[in-house]
Amino acid sequence: MRIAIIGAGAAAVGLLDSLAVSEAGTGEVTVFEPSAYLWRGRSYGPDLDSVLVNAPPAIMSIRHLDSGHYASWLGPERAAAHLDDLLGQPLVPRALYGAYLADTAEAALAALRERGWRTRVVAARVVAVARSGAGLRLALRTEDGHDHPADRVVLCVGGGRPQDHYGLGGAPGFVGDPYPLAYTLGQVPAAAGVAVIGSGLTAVDVVVSLAARGHAGRITLVSRSGMLPHVWQRPLGHRPVHVTVEQVEALCREHGGVTLDDLAGLLRAELAETGEDFAPFAAELLAAGSEEPVRRLRRQLAAVDDPRIGRRVLQETAHTVGPYAWRLLPEFDRERLRKHFRLATSMASPMVPVNATALLRLFESGQLAMVAGVRKIEAVEGGFRVRGDGGDLNADVVVNAVNPPPQAVPRVAEPLVTSLLADGLAALHPSGGLVPADPRLHVVGDLAGGGPFITSGIPGVAAAGARTVHGLLATHTG
Repeated sequence: MRIAIIGAGAAAVGLLDSLAVSEAGTGEVTVFEPSAYLWRGRSYGPDLDSVLVNAPPAIMSIRHLDSGHYASWLGPERAAAHLDDLLGQPLVPRALYGAYLADTAEAALAALRERGWRTRVVAARVVAVARSGAGLRLALRTEDGHDHPADRVVLCVGGGRPQDHYGLGGAPGFVGDPYPLAYTLGQVPAAAGVAVIGSGLTAVDVVVSLAARGHAGRITLVSRSGMLPHVWQRPLGHRPVHVTVEQVEALCREHGGVTLDDLAGLLRAELAETGEDFAPFAAELLAAGSEEPVRRLRRQLAAVDDPRIGRRVLQETAHTVGPYAWRLLPEFDRERLRKHFRLATSMASPMVPVNATALLRLFESGQLAMVAGVRKIEAVEGGFRVRGDGGDLNADVVVNAVNPPPQAVPRVAEPLVTSLLADGLAALHPSGGLVPADPRLHVVGDLAGGGPFITSGIPGVAAAGARTVHGLLATHTG
């Protein structure tokens, strides 16, 4: 079996690791990736040390169902060197996590070679995939004009880039994509007034990194919602017994499906195990959109050691159970969740306490401010003008920290996706992303159509890689 993997980020690493630990026979794996930073993707390449992994080690393992894999690679010495006192967990620079991904991928390739697999990495971008040989094979065309045969193709092309919602591209002082921050922030004058579009984790990275570089100018977070990410709490070692994949499977067998109310019932039962009441927890969660951002930030920082498990369970299981449960929900319930998109992503993708502390310090000093209800940002002579519900704001530099929409097609993958659609190998999902129309094609990661809008969590990527390997082997032996 000849497997072609298009892209070499975290999704490809999870796929290769699952293949290496499987009982697959022998075959050939070819990975296509033009970037010099193999296995790291956009998120985990070389960057500033202030750009940290935004989650504790237990949910950053790229090996499916092995929550200790990453912690084992990190080891006690590196873990101690990067220990965050507030979280009680090691939080490493993302470039170091990228080294973990790279080591895992190289180890997987080595293990496959030991079992007789042929492996290679082709440093070229795939621009088309089509049927060949009377439809019996698939052929990949790279941008250098070469064709590569394959029996199975897996797309691991990652997510899109930030959208330029305000049409500022090309304006002096506009940063369209903040990463790598080591490069983009180096172009920002130390005394410049900076407007950061967005208020999610990317925006937090920008603000914290500006402060770490000694930026002296005023920084303003500008967004439509004005909602900051929640704050991680110190892990307590609680292992969910109700909000699990197994319990969701049992509900599905019993009821012939799963609803959002069913999932809420599992969470209610989980909280009841420790004497917590679901109603006030849910009310506090839903109030996040109206609570003043700095007040909520201060309150959540003070609750890092709070013994209640509600947020902890929801934040963990959004990544471990959520991707599986999403596939079982009726469209009506999916739409209910989409209406709470900003709240859901804020909860499921919280910031680490060390970054929350830095933000609070900047807010309290007056260097950092938040402007919500932004309607328009325009380039004017000498800089930019931000128009929001509270009036106008002038800025020298604008950094676009808006996350790309879920299941967006990356610009560099557009020719490839166009070819798949033209040849009938795939179709676009109504809510975004790509759905294979041929069993020999698989999609793992952000581009997978029909998946949850929380697309970038490592546990979900690892689980998708494991499912894909199972599907590859099943269709091959079948």
